[in-house]
Amino acid sequence: MNSATLPFPRQHASDIARAFLPARWWGNRYDYYYTREKLASDPLYPGVLQALRGSGAPVLDLGCGLGLLAHALRRDGQALAYYGVDNDSDKIARGRVAAARVGLHDARFEVVDLAHALPSHQGSVAILDVLQYLPQLAQQRLLEAAIAMLNPGARLVIRAALDDGSRRDNTTRLTDRMAHLIGWMQSLPVHYPSANALRDTLQGAGLQVEFAPLYGRTPFNHWLIVAARGE
Repeated sequence: MNSATLPFPRQHASDIARAFLPARWWGNRYDYYYTREKLASDPLYPGVLQALRGSGAPVLDLGCGLGLLAHALRRDGQALAYYGVDNDSDKIARGRVAAARVGLHDARFEVVDLAHALPSHQGSVAILDVLQYLPQLAQQRLLEAAIAMLNPGARLVIRAALDDGSRRDNTTRLTDRMAHLIGWMQSLPVHYPSANALRDTLQGAGLQVEFAPLYGRTPFNHWLIVAARGE
């Protein structure tokens, strides 16, 4: 296992999570603890950072949640303009506050429901743990729109839970349902893509595509898919 498939060291995770501390000591610390543990246990962001490294294209983060990718990019020294969209207005509001607190001046956030609308963008696109929450046709439209946004040198970076019938697949499905039941995710998953379907769409658009497992030490069936146009 190389460093790209490992989560952040705990100190790095804690440094980023401080942006989500409440303004007063008695405030709600849920986002702080969630962020700290997420970054220290999930290899998502190290994998995405490696995929984006070397590209100067601005990044659109579709389904950005709290905007952790913006903080991870700065921690990694990647000075990329960041645009995060999500359908959860509360997370967007909290993400704006955290970004402003640590001076992420090139980060902006907007409430967008990807099932019904897509933002305008040219550059790299990140779709992280989002696809399973969209119906199959909406997934296809989203992928086609993201492909159209790619400039030369830009990357399409996807983390997806793939439909392959494995034990990891079953564990992922159960955990996603629990995340909805406790209120962290507003929607239930509706369609998990297969590796073949994603590969056909991306390669059919003329992109060079790489698949790699990105579950690290977690029990989930997460894969990192990186696509770009050939030189």
